[in-house]
Amino acid sequence: MKVRAQNKMCRLLLASWVLLLAQLLCVEPVPISVDKTKVTVPEPKAEEPPASVDTGLHYDRYLREVIDFLEKDQHFREKLHNTDMEDIKQGKLAKELDFVSHHVRTKLDELKRQEVNRLRTLIKAKQDIEGGNDIAVDHQALLKQFEYLNHMNPHTFEVDDLDRLIKSATNDLENYDKERHEEFKKYEMTKEHDRREHLKTLDDDERKKEEEHYEEMRKKHADHPKVNHPGSKTQLKEVWEEADGLDPEDFEPKTFFKLHDTNGDGFFDEQELEALFTKELEKIYDPTNEEDDMVEMEEERLRMREHVMNEVDANKDRLVSLDEFLVATNKKEFLEPDSWETLEQNQAYTDDEMKEFEEHLAQQEQDLHQKAVDLQKQREELERQQEQLNSQKMELQQAVEHMERLKTQKVDAPPEAHVEGNAIPDMHVNDQIQPDHDQQLEHQPAAPGSQDTQQAQHHQQQQEAQHGRPQAHHDLPPGHQEAPQEQHNVL
Repeated sequence: MKVRAQNKMCRLLLASWVLLLAQLLCVEPVPISVDKTKVTVPEPKAEEPPASVDTGLHYDRYLREVIDFLEKDQHFREKLHNTDMEDIKQGKLAKELDFVSHHVRTKLDELKRQEVNRLRTLIKAKQDIEGGNDIAVDHQALLKQFEYLNHMNPHTFEVDDLDRLIKSATNDLENYDKERHEEFKKYEMTKEHDRREHLKTLDDDERKKEEEHYEEMRKKHADHPKVNHPGSKTQLKEVWEEADGLDPEDFEPKTFFKLHDTNGDGFFDEQELEALFTKELEKIYDPTNEEDDMVEMEEERLRMREHVMNEVDANKDRLVSLDEFLVATNKKEFLEPDSWETLEQNQAYTDDEMKEFEEHLAQQEQDLHQKAVDLQKQREELERQQEQLNSQKMELQQAVEHMERLKTQKVDAPPEAHVEGNAIPDMHVNDQIQPDHDQQLEHQPAAPGSQDTQQAQHHQQQQEAQHGRPQAHHDLPPGHQEAPQEQHNVL
């Protein structure tokens, strides 16, 4: 009973939370009178824990874990008995979180911290995949992923978190079918786009054969037995006869409900309803046939379930109670239904939508091509810069090696004077070289008044001044002679 209550709690929050759980905690399955002479009731099987229901929401695991721990609190469970759906939507049930046990609150705090970290990691990974710093970040889209919890307080699970979780789950589940329709439409348009692109690669003869084959497969897929209207008496009687092995003349709605309420909780959930349409789908789809698309089969199943829910689920809690089911069996739509139009009779997209979709794909392809060109240019520029860095590195290395060689030569070489790069011994230039030069000047006659003569005289005067000899006055006018040495000394 406890396992069943937990499973039911999960389903109720998926629908719009936990109002009906309070009833299930104290209500036994409805007794149904069955004529045992006509109806063979299946032998009871050992009860197994029902499979966890995946809501399809990106926070499904967090949602189910919060439900599990709230259900463990005695006070919270008791408040469910006196809370109706409107109070839940208005947040009155969320306020009861302040009175749950410390152990439950501590666990809820831990769950929230884990969920915030998971979201942050996913958002960062998404940003890294979709682009770099040059792409504008849609902050509103990012924040929307946090709507079901208060991310401003990432550490503790508060009343506001429970209130947000209830409202977000209710709203998101109501829009689930709408989003599913859009995804299937995209799938169908992508399939048609790929087919058209393939035809462009063929020559005229091959293209003609391919189009003829395509039309043949379409006709073959459409050639199937009549499909009963989902949820009608005719459709349910067929299940009664073929799946349950019972006489169609003995069809009884209450018995049918009990037989197909597989978990015995008194409700048809979405999975239990979808299981009722398997026989109808087998008329249209066969996984071994080339012309049958299994993705389309699942979409057909969901269309049938959605239709029945809209017709039978009076309180829109995404569950069909026994009372709702019995009321529906008395309606004209149940007794005299219209024919059911399958997917091949209802194309998922219009011509304008297909045109817009292909234009979008063409723009995406152009953007990807331009991005590839830009990346190639960036690569070439990086390679050029790398070559420059390698060249500079080599030059620097050569300069360092040259400096090391110079340091080695300076330490090892003897002290020498360097003239124009050639080392010569240190010597007294005036003592060794200059006398030879003076001697050469004394023995070389020079023309009077010539430049060489003037240079020689000037040089001789400098030598005499250095050795203490008086300079000869070669520049005196004619007729003037130098005084004798003896007279000069007397004076």
